[in-house]
Amino acid sequence: ADSLYVSEYFSQSAQKLSFYSWYGNAKLFHFRVPEDTVLLRWLLQASRGKGPECTSMEITVHFRHGAPPVINPLGTRFPANATARPSYNISITLSSAVQNTTFVNVTTPAAGDWFIAAHLPEAAGRIEVKGFSTPCPYMFQADMFVLRLTDMPVLEPGVPMPHTVVSPAKPLHVKVFVPKHAAGMRFQLRSCLTSDQKACAVRVVLGSITLPQSFQKILTCTGSANCSLALDSPPWEKWLQIMLESLGSANASVSVEMLASFTVCRPGSTSSFLNFINLNQSQAGARPGTTGAAGSSAQAAGEAPHNTSGQRNSCLQNQPVVREDLDVVSVRYRLLNGPSVPVNSLSPTLLLLNLNTGMDSGGSLVVNLLLNKTSVSLANATLVGCVSAASPVLSLNATRNCSTAFSQGYPLSVSTTSADAVLIVLYPQTDDWFLSLQLLCPKGQGECPTAEAKVTVFAYLTPCFNDCGPYGQCSLLRRHGYLYAACSCKAGWGGWSCTDDTKAQSIGAQNLATLLLTLSNLMFLPAIAVAVYRYYLVEASVYTYTMFFSTFYHACDQPGVAVMCIMDYDTLQYCDFLGSVVSIWVTILCMARVKKILKYVLFILGTLLIAMSLQLDRRGVWNMMGPCLFALIIMIAAWVHHGTKRRHCYPSSWKRWVFYLLPGITLAFIAISVYAFMETNENYYYTHSIWHVLVACSVAFLLPPRDKHKKPWAWSKKLTCRYQICQNDREELYAVT
Repeated sequence: ADSLYVSEYFSQSAQKLSFYSWYGNAKLFHFRVPEDTVLLRWLLQASRGKGPECTSMEITVHFRHGAPPVINPLGTRFPANATARPSYNISITLSSAVQNTTFVNVTTPAAGDWFIAAHLPEAAGRIEVKGFSTPCPYMFQADMFVLRLTDMPVLEPGVPMPHTVVSPAKPLHVKVFVPKHAAGMRFQLRSCLTSDQKACAVRVVLGSITLPQSFQKILTCTGSANCSLALDSPPWEKWLQIMLESLGSANASVSVEMLASFTVCRPGSTSSFLNFINLNQSQAGARPGTTGAAGSSAQAAGEAPHNTSGQRNSCLQNQPVVREDLDVVSVRYRLLNGPSVPVNSLSPTLLLLNLNTGMDSGGSLVVNLLLNKTSVSLANATLVGCVSAASPVLSLNATRNCSTAFSQGYPLSVSTTSADAVLIVLYPQTDDWFLSLQLLCPKGQGECPTAEAKVTVFAYLTPCFNDCGPYGQCSLLRRHGYLYAACSCKAGWGGWSCTDDTKAQSIGAQNLATLLLTLSNLMFLPAIAVAVYRYYLVEASVYTYTMFFSTFYHACDQPGVAVMCIMDYDTLQYCDFLGSVVSIWVTILCMARVKKILKYVLFILGTLLIAMSLQLDRRGVWNMMGPCLFALIIMIAAWVHHGTKRRHCYPSSWKRWVFYLLPGITLAFIAISVYAFMETNENYYYTHSIWHVLVACSVAFLLPPRDKHKKPWAWSKKLTCRYQICQNDREELYAVT
């Protein structure tokens, strides 16, 4: 018996975990479980670094079948009308041990896509400068082992199958294929006998495990009496696993006979063949104009009354739906007979929403029902709907709980008092989805045989619902070849679609943040004035450049509605970073008081090297610290040279040290401390504004005095002299002769 099983192993590379602030911080693993798998084992390996910055940490791991898990570690609100069922998760703790290995077993797992998402606790919100601190690396890897049955017996519908369960340790696995349009399934267990002539005791498990919720059906049979189990709406066109295990003694075998039968629902067609012809005509006629499409709709509408009697006798009405792929994780569903769907009270109307390509589970499925109030023939009737996966709900008039044999659907309802209903399915699982619609008569279904209503159906798959709103950005994420979308919120907003305003910034706070971050750059005006007054025109040009681009970069970088971008965001950011570093570079070189030709050569070379390094790594700390340290070395060397040459300390004036250098150096150190250690996401707008003010003021203090032979700007002389301000009489006389 062991030779019938095959073990397979699947592995993916480890990923570095991140602290959680949005879904993009969760690391996703995507596996595919093969058919006829009877045992699934996850091997979860978590590890951390060995440095002193590494502390005890708790890793949360989420599991889901069919689609990425919908998680909410921050406890935020989901958008209205959105489905938010909790995911199945476990916690892995890394305390004193550097590595942790955890096993998770799943018996009789569902075949298809399985997803694992892992993340660290909530992010602290502190803005860390790259290079100032070394974060602890936390790594996570998921491996999958499967045990698959190579020749699982097939239970044919309507054909009794005798089988023997050898022992309780070796359960029996069989499978049966559920045909399309199966309204119900009946499983029977009969002729149960044991080898030791004792009472027969067996347990039957129908279906596979799907996380986070599992809807397996369990049937326990004791004695020789026949057992049976009826299932409504089994999954269409899928293999259904059945596991039979003995509850008797260890050495006793059990022989049973199994029988599976199906009740098939006869669908009422809305002229599918004619709709196919009309679809071709509409596609051909829609290119030169809209006449073909209009004629097609009229013809399809004209065909519908001829099939009314056939539809009344069927158990469901099929409405043809066309799937139209628009973009990545973006699909629109179009009804061939128009957006308006007729719904009656005798049988449900069924719409197929195809989401089984394997690339549709990373978005949000939106279904919108809009009732035409004038079409309702019964005033107080209610139109109910159910969106379900794998199989439709065919008993809306009886149960109203929107559940199938192995899944729970999502209900919808509209009436004359509430004519609009919206449903948002977050990360719908890969499968065929169905929308069932039926009109409920308040007197009873038999009392309203002619009641009918028309409802407009809008169904589409979108990467992010409502494009994350005005306070969010929809980001397309990728894990190997799998694509999925998530919202990154800003301005204090949160939630799956950035609709939770619990911590949101007000419009006044957003305007204040924008004004602080932009107007604080005006503190460069004193530094520019000092530089111009002291004839440092190149330095003044650099400060003007920095002030301009820093102002408009922060005006474009705002998370709220107070945003103004005069050019591309990336260009503004690059120019702001470049101006900031070059300003520090030219200021320190100006303090060195080297020869002009050498100073300007260093200006140009340093600016070119800084531009190159910023292109390589814009946020690296050494892009700022490297030029600063090199310029400081040049300045100290120049000062030592000046002091040695003059035989006294340089700068020699104590007033220069007390009133200019020491205040400037103090402001610069305070600015660096604020920038590197105090900024967080919450206080960024005022701490970074303080950084602007401190840096600009320190520049004004640190700029050296002008050369002694240069006089202050004499505007009167400049006005009387047409060409230039004459400063050297000797040169002027020589030029005249």
